[in-house]
Amino acid sequence: MTQTHAPTDLPGLDATYSRTATVPGRGLDAGIERHWHYLDNGDALAAAGIEPEGTILAVHGNPTWSYMWRSLVAASVTAAQAGGRAWRVVAVDQLEMGFSERTSLRRTLRQRVDDLTAFTAAVPLTGPVITLGHDWGGVVSLGWATEHTTDLAATMLLNTAVHHDDGTPIPAPLRLAGARGMLGAGSVNTTAFLDVTLALASPPLDRDVRDAYRAPYLSAERRRGIGAFVADIPVGPSHESFSELTRIADGIRDLGLPTLMLWGPKDPIFSDRYLNDLMTRMPQADVHRFEGAGHLIAEDAPYAATVLSWLDALGSSTTEAAPATAFEPLWSRLDARADDDSVAVVEMGADGTNRRVSWRQLDDRVRRLAEGLHRHGVRRGDRVSLLVPPGATLTAVVYACLRIGAVVVVADAGLGAKGLGRAIRGAWPRFVIGDLRGLTAARVLRWPGERISTRSLPRASAAALGVSTSLGDLIRGTSGAALPPEPEASDPAAILFTSGSTGPAKGALYTHAQLSGIRDALVKQFNLTSESGLVTGFAPFALLGPALGARSATPDMDVSAPRTLTARAVAAAVTESDADIVFLSPAAVLNVVATADELSPAARTHLESVRIFLSTGAPISEALLQDAARLMPNAEPHVVYGMTECLLVSDITLDGVHGAALAPDSGVCVGRPVAGVSVRVSALDAHGHATGEPLDTPGVLGEVVVSAPHLKQRYDRLWRTDEASTRDVPAGRWHRTGDVGHLDADGQLWIEGRLPHVIVTADGPLAPVGTEQQVEAVDAVRRAAIVGIGPEGNRQCVAVIETVPGARHAGVAEPDVTRAVRAAASVPLVAVLVLPELPTDIRHNSKIDRVALSVWADGILSGQKMRTP
Repeated sequence: MTQTHAPTDLPGLDATYSRTATVPGRGLDAGIERHWHYLDNGDALAAAGIEPEGTILAVHGNPTWSYMWRSLVAASVTAAQAGGRAWRVVAVDQLEMGFSERTSLRRTLRQRVDDLTAFTAAVPLTGPVITLGHDWGGVVSLGWATEHTTDLAATMLLNTAVHHDDGTPIPAPLRLAGARGMLGAGSVNTTAFLDVTLALASPPLDRDVRDAYRAPYLSAERRRGIGAFVADIPVGPSHESFSELTRIADGIRDLGLPTLMLWGPKDPIFSDRYLNDLMTRMPQADVHRFEGAGHLIAEDAPYAATVLSWLDALGSSTTEAAPATAFEPLWSRLDARADDDSVAVVEMGADGTNRRVSWRQLDDRVRRLAEGLHRHGVRRGDRVSLLVPPGATLTAVVYACLRIGAVVVVADAGLGAKGLGRAIRGAWPRFVIGDLRGLTAARVLRWPGERISTRSLPRASAAALGVSTSLGDLIRGTSGAALPPEPEASDPAAILFTSGSTGPAKGALYTHAQLSGIRDALVKQFNLTSESGLVTGFAPFALLGPALGARSATPDMDVSAPRTLTARAVAAAVTESDADIVFLSPAAVLNVVATADELSPAARTHLESVRIFLSTGAPISEALLQDAARLMPNAEPHVVYGMTECLLVSDITLDGVHGAALAPDSGVCVGRPVAGVSVRVSALDAHGHATGEPLDTPGVLGEVVVSAPHLKQRYDRLWRTDEASTRDVPAGRWHRTGDVGHLDADGQLWIEGRLPHVIVTADGPLAPVGTEQQVEAVDAVRRAAIVGIGPEGNRQCVAVIETVPGARHAGVAEPDVTRAVRAAASVPLVAVLVLPELPTDIRHNSKIDRVALSVWADGILSGQKMRTP
């Protein structure tokens, strides 16, 4: 037996939490006493007179030790002392690991579960138990959980795995570590395995923290457990621990208890593949993926605060399920026109060759695709990523998937390769349907999902891309067989990804009822009928044409770059589809107006048939809206305010925009809420935080909070983000938008910026948009952003502008421009800086990145050489 005591000066660890216990062994250790080291905050709670509600039993993996749980051990005491729910935390060092005993026995997975059972029998736990595990400690903790269900209240996991698909290699780092000749050299005789694991932290660990993790493993003798843990990884059915891993993997399906999974997507060992497997076994789990975090998620992300928040939320949800309502499936109006030979979808070709699809053809294609997909194995609840440009094919695939209950994953190319990859890996689809470009990206970037091509490919190409079949092959095998039962209103239907303009793109999960709610809101607000024709350069609404029973066309453009849309392309789409409604993003409107001189007299005549023009995605100026109105003189221009989480919130016409321009309010008026939508404002406190109760009081600056039948169900695999978006809201389903604004006396909503862009000055919080509008009224200014520099609570305002004509270089604005801008602004400006172009998000090309501008401006004014943002 070898054992040493844990050092008393490790960073972040209060030595008073360190404990040792002598434990009668079980299994192979029957009749032998083993010596354990563990962390326990129970005495600290008792000293404060606090009775814990239960115990968190935390189990580390390989090659870490209980030190990894130090922040949770301390945070749970601090939270309890502040009046929160109290939880005792007991974090063990598994035998052979940390500062627990080294033995001469090889400890299999079964033995480690017995070890943990022996420990909990000898060190009684307070109240109900909640297990928490990471890496192979996650498996051990789940093994204990399946055998102690009467004591168990919930389970929590950080990156781990309980199953590995046959035919898929185990992760490369584990293959290398366990390879013959490498196991001893890399795991025991040297510190290589330990060093590589610690190097996975992002950002890198401080040296003293790295040394703390190394402290129990300073000699080869003390590292034998690291090698033994690697050797015990079940690589196949013949491995002695395979049967126990299988028992655990099957057993957790029956637990049915609240479960939390916190994940680091950058983990090269336990990737999202294993998260997806765990979710199929524990579908009740709440999941949060910390984008940017990796294997050492306990070091990379605020896991402790999330764990305690989740435990606080157990049994005290602030939201309610939406009341049951009449539900008309999204495909019902397509079904109703199954015998209609009139045009349903027009696909505009770059070469002028346009494809027209009738309602009869579209309905037939949807039904046959639905049958083919189901026969191929696509089932209700399966996620299907769509890497297909807008058009007839995408439309048919979407409705076929929805009809059989598959969940469509829509993340458009405007996110860029990196953002698109994050989105797809985050959703972890079972299938990917794509064109050649999409499937090539999926192959090169190793996106998950069985691949189905939109067109038949040569055998060599299909093999190179990993394509299993094509839509044509699926259709050729159909026989008109009955489709599976329709999905329910509450079933998941789609995951729509946000723009990622204020952080990594988030997947908003919609049910079938909520998707249909978007359709119903559009129909009611804009009086859409089966005779309507819709031209849209905004992808989410392009797919709603069949649901609306309206003809639809997507103009010839690069959907990933809205600024590529021209006036001629819009006119051509209006002509081909006989459209009376045009729906565009603000960036698209800008270029359509800029290319209006290219229109022929005939094209201008066709645009006169448009009766409604809609812009959504970001507010646009009155001048730009007027320019668009001149192109479509018989159309009523509307600006729709919404977001991916709730695509329609409010609506305002050009007349309303003009009237708002004369009002004394600050910001951009986005009109009144559409039917069925409620809007409230959560007031900002002195620190710029939205802490006020959401109310409809006029004139209060705060975060905009919305409720609607078509509001998303939740964020996908982002529990922490979802909780933040529903924090302190009224009863029912509400969403904190992250937008800052106010309501006026007439019930109109004004948007004044985003929460991260609020500038907390010595006089209190300032939203930027109102001042930006004042600056943009200066003749020399094309666009402006107001950002803050300096210390929090005493930020100073800086104007960063684009000029007319455009500046060639970044720097301080000309003196005359500076004087004019300062005179126009209602707040003091410490500087006026100029850029050739303000940075915007890549999806809409319209949302200014004020955070990047703030960092740049602060650096420039501090005398640093800063790269243009």
